[in-house]
Amino acid sequence: MMQQAVHKAPIALALLGGVAACAPAEPVDQMAFEPEYLGVQTRLLDDDLVNMFVTMRGARDRADVAAYAECAAAEYTLIRGYNYLRHLRTNIDEKNGQWRGDAIYTISADKPLGLKTIDARAAVAGCVENKIPRV
Repeated sequence: MMQQAVHKAPIALALLGGVAACAPAEPVDQMAFEPEYLGVQTRLLDDDLVNMFVTMRGARDRADVAAYAECAAAEYTLIRGYNYLRHLRTNIDEKNGQWRGDAIYTISADKPLGLKTIDARAAVAGCVENKIPRV
């Protein structure tokens, strides 16, 4: 008896999924994303360690601030003649609509070990495509 119930559940879910697919889509938020990038400050902590401070308004969430910091760090990596960076940490704060990010990255000429290595050239290309300013 239990086996029949197990076999009927996927059919019921498939039927419900079909009905949901016919339902009208939820309205999409038409509010345009119009960030205001207010600046980047860079602090070289060591030959291969950089601290990026970014400020912006109009961020949708913390990810927008983190992306701004990464774009600045990627460009800085190239300016220093390196090819790779790796994110160590980002602290983000929002007060009165102004977002601040404080991020630290390692930078290197050769690809460092680890799974979260960022190719600086590819990152900068993504920043240009997404219209996020760099250093």
